Amino acid sequence: MSEIKWNEFLIPYSQAVDELKIKFRNLRKEFLEKNEHSPIEFVTGRVKTVDSIKEKMRRRFITEELLKQDMQDIAGIRIQCQFVEDIYDVAKLLHIREDMKVIEERDYIANSKPSGYRSYHVVIEYPIQTANGQINILAEIQIRTLAMNFWSTIEHSLNYKYKGDFPEEINERLKRAAEASFMLDEEMSKIREEIQDAQQYFTDRKRDLNNSTEHRK
Repeated sequence: MSEIKWNEFLIPYSQAVDELKIKFRNLRKEFLEKNEHSPIEFVTGRVKTVDSIKEKMRRRFITEELLKQDMQDIAGIRIQCQFVEDIYDVAKLLHIREDMKVIEERDYIANSKPSGYRSYHVVIEYPIQTANGQINILAEIQIRTLAMNFWSTIEHSLNYKYKGDFPEEINERLKRAAEASFMLDEEMSKIREEIQDAQQYFTDRKRDLNNSTEHRK
């Protein structure tokens, strides 16, 4: 691994994460400014640590020469949504953007993993402007509901403790929790219009109160 200058190697990935977080947060703001429902609720991002990259290289038999093309999640963005339908709306938005190119998609919502994991993964090719010109890097965007994200965060924490080899009881409880989480999403989808109407009413009331306060000053 000594051949790779890790600090230098990770600079464009860090830049990509910073830029993409700003772009998706601005996209959310754009929907809200137009008084429309935003399919994006929260946006976070991270760059894989060097230790995590090395571990995955060993586990997946990825060579240094093929690292940039074979490891698609060195730069990672996570978009959280209120509803399952929002996930697919966000995926459509990614396809029509001209500042990135969708390379691969994996739908773990329609086809959940045996563990119960659900999410929608999109791998994009994203251009980065560097001192030496433009380079294209791969980044992975995970799109999921708030409920899916809660389950995934807990499962990820347990994975650190058990190294993926969960006791049978915990494994079964995680699966049941995943199903309960998805049932929650399904129920919320059934009353989605009511929820959105209530949220819009709250937003309008808050705006009216703010305007009224401003007029009294």
